[in-house]
Amino acid sequence: MKLSLSNGMFSEYSLAESIATVKRLGFENLEFNMKCVEEEAEEAVYPAKQHIEAHGLNCLTLHSATLPVKNENEISKALYYVKVSADFAHKLSAKIMVVHSNISRELPANLRRKFLKQIFGELNPYAKQLGIKLALENLSNPSKSYGANPDEIDEILSVIGGDVGITIDFCHSETTGQTLNLLEKYGNQLLNVHVSNRAHNPFTTETPTLKTFLGKLIEYGYTGPLTIELNATCTTEEVLKTKAIIEKTLTAKT
Repeated sequence: MKLSLSNGMFSEYSLAESIATVKRLGFENLEFNMKCVEEEAEEAVYPAKQHIEAHGLNCLTLHSATLPVKNENEISKALYYVKVSADFAHKLSAKIMVVHSNISRELPANLRRKFLKQIFGELNPYAKQLGIKLALENLSNPSKSYGANPDEIDEILSVIGGDVGITIDFCHSETTGQTLNLLEKYGNQLLNVHVSNRAHNPFTTETPTLKTFLGKLIEYGYTGPLTIELNATCTTEEVLKTKAIIEKTLTAKT
């Protein structure tokens, strides 16, 4: 597995500092989060690429900007967000883009299907043309977007089709109690993993659930990005502690 760090927790930093901090914390791999780009400014990709290359980082994945669409009038904005994100992923040489369903969980089934078709009907071919793999992320129950459990994810995948993979977010799946179910169901479609403690907090010690989860990833033969995704309140010391715990657990498992 390739240990990576999301710069999303540094979204209040300058773009340059959010990237520099990833390297300063001892990571070689980065998940670029579009929260670090003010108003999804398209031209920001050029300094982002420059900073990533200057620090010798590998941008393995990119987390798309998202909008949980509540009505048809918001679809054009959601499409703008995901297409700009795909352009960023392409220019930053990230082969995988993490996406949400981009539809509100408040929508009735008929509108969920309609809006999913409209959004991914454009995004799927757009990403494919750029050589970007989409990886749908499981969400938590408090999320405003649809897609928190296997039934909801199955519904989304049945509509959007295409060659869409999966990002399993350990924090979210633990909240919904679906971690092992998601692994069993989507292990062969897994493109990326987000790992953090509950509420995207750091790990202060190895937990039984973390140990089991990482062991299962190894059993499934997963060799892709293992992306630490923490909240903005975490300190650099807590990032380093989380990194050390995950590395130690992985070493013990192999």
